Amino acid sequence: MNEYRFQDLSPGLSCSFGVNVTDSMMDQFRLLSGDDNPLHSDAGFAQSRGYRDRVVYGMLTASFYSTLVGIYLPGRYALLQGVDASFTAPVFPGDNLTVFGEISSVHHELRQIEIRAHIKNQLGIKVSRAKIRSGSSE
Repeated sequence: MNEYRFQDLSPGLSCSFGVNVTDSMMDQFRLLSGDDNPLHSDAGFAQSRGYRDRVVYGMLTASFYSTLVGIYLPGRYALLQGVDASFTAPVFPGDNLTVFGEISSVHHELRQIEIRAHIKNQLGIKVSRAKIRSGSSE
């Protein structure tokens, strides 16, 4: 876990990490969210709609932005304030994702940073992008 303090943060600072989306993650997210949409839970249904497999929940994919902020950038002292995310391509169980974020601006008077972030799959396809606002709990 990174421990950047607010005074250490500047535009251009970036971090990335990888994550493999597992069937277990899908099952746990379904149980937590109550979202039983067959697009996410039934491979046959998803395939009948033109997808190669079940489609990973968009909000499961977006949850990795929380990991980006809370663990990597800035890490320990982060206070996530907002995520404006969009989903640009489907994610499937078994996909290997790379989550990347870069500080685009620092607002000293608000003690807030903005991070431009995106997630790519193992083929290099951007599956999500986001603008994230984070403060400091220190």
